[in-house]
Amino acid sequence: MDPALYKAATQGCVGSLRKLVVKDVEILNSKTPQRNTALHLAALHGHPKFAREVLAVSKELIVAKNADGDTALHLAAKTGRLKVAELLVALARGWPEDPNSEDALLKSPLIATNKEGNNPLHEAVRCRRTAVALALLDADPSRAYDLNEKMESPLHMAAREGLVHVVRKMFEFTWFDTEYVPSASVSGTALHQAVLGGHIKVVEIMLEKHIWLLDMTDSNGNNALHYAAQKNNSHVVELLLNMKTQLAYTRNREQQSPLHVAAQYGSTAAIKALLRYCSDAAEMVDGNGRNAFHASVDSGKANALRCLLCRVRPEQLLNRADKNGDTPLHLAARMNRVHCALVLLKDRRVDPCIRNKENQTARSLVEVRLNTGEMDAHEMYLWKQLKRQESTRCLKQQLPPVTFTGGSRSSSHKYFERSVETYILVATLIATVTFAATFTMPGGYDQNSGIALHGHDTAFKIFVISNTVAMCSSIVVVYCFIWAWKNPLKFKVDKLLWGHRLTMIAGLGMLVSLMAAVYITVAPTSRWPAYVVIAIGMSTPVVVVLMLGKEVVFVPL
Repeated sequence: MDPALYKAATQGCVGSLRKLVVKDVEILNSKTPQRNTALHLAALHGHPKFAREVLAVSKELIVAKNADGDTALHLAAKTGRLKVAELLVALARGWPEDPNSEDALLKSPLIATNKEGNNPLHEAVRCRRTAVALALLDADPSRAYDLNEKMESPLHMAAREGLVHVVRKMFEFTWFDTEYVPSASVSGTALHQAVLGGHIKVVEIMLEKHIWLLDMTDSNGNNALHYAAQKNNSHVVELLLNMKTQLAYTRNREQQSPLHVAAQYGSTAAIKALLRYCSDAAEMVDGNGRNAFHASVDSGKANALRCLLCRVRPEQLLNRADKNGDTPLHLAARMNRVHCALVLLKDRRVDPCIRNKENQTARSLVEVRLNTGEMDAHEMYLWKQLKRQESTRCLKQQLPPVTFTGGSRSSSHKYFERSVETYILVATLIATVTFAATFTMPGGYDQNSGIALHGHDTAFKIFVISNTVAMCSSIVVVYCFIWAWKNPLKFKVDKLLWGHRLTMIAGLGMLVSLMAAVYITVAPTSRWPAYVVIAIGMSTPVVVVLMLGKEVVFVPL
């Protein structure tokens, strides 16, 4: 593009444009490397007067497309240039002026699509340009139903983005049922999209106009309640159930109910809402004969499992077998969902004595993994708990024999050796430091009596206690881990977790003693350095928990 024209278009200088056109009217045919014309640039930068002047000279530029297939109206819609968009819309309404002209073969700017199949309304809605979208709807409301390459209409996008005014305006016009039958490439209907976005007001507008949208499903048979359950939106769940309770009992193509989906995604708020309205939904099973308990275990959602255990009372539902005869506990053992299995074992209604169709209990399923060498400390702990439960609760049942041989992979054993060495090193270091701190008391000693100068201070007493806790905990860890080599497998099950926790306690004790020592030795007239150290020290455990989460209490094996 001519540099002078480019500058005039980006700055909206009408005078410069007129001078350039007088010299050479063909200059408007020049384009940027992206194939943008002067009209594209005017729309992009929001210069309606410049755009009007360009169109007065060359009106065919209104349908010119750049390298992305965008017309000037597309760019005005994307950038929210309302004045330019209104100008282009006004001209587009009368396009073409002569039905017999060559321009009649070109699409109107209102229906022209880019390479993604989006018309200007698609782009306005996608970029959340509400004012431009409303102007486009006033010009041609039927464009709200056009589908792009992804088979999405502007209505789908507006519902997902939560554009209340745009959706309301779209619903004011004639509704064509066939336009809203979902296709395989669409994430459901416009109602599904509104639910995905969690836009309650949009959902209310849609259902107020067309309640039958509740019965429509996506390509996998999911209704709007399935989507609300997936997104853990309890408000939308309650809204939908208030309008049609039967939705809770509708299955998708995998025969999953909304409760299955909520359990699978760990949506605890949705689970509570579903069971509050439809308690018997917990009895529903999918195509594999699995209920919501199975679904939560299958996806490893222990939080959802706890929620179900608190709200579902019938014992048979907790021990229901699927088509393979697996109860939720079997499934947890088979899939190595240790956390879920331990949650189930804490509930006395869960029966560890049940055998599946392979004549296996949950304990024997864990043993299969252990005997192949695929074990870690968590699985060993689970195996021990299952074995203990069987020994106390299954005295009258015939059970598979205990076949665990204690085998393990050499790589796992080497990793165990390195872990033991690390714990011993850390514990020894803490014991050494805390022992040295005992004889270098903060503030020093009285040279005559040998008593600590700050012995009467509360901070000094805190220092002594925390330092002692750190030293004694680390000594216990050192002695315990010395015996780890005698029976590594038994140590993994019985002692490793205690060693890990005592090391954590020793580290915390050393941290407290540091804060107390600094507080003692800082001058009372200027305490702020001590307060800064205390703040840093107190935030240290918080940072560790934020980084590791619940894993901080487990052995890193």
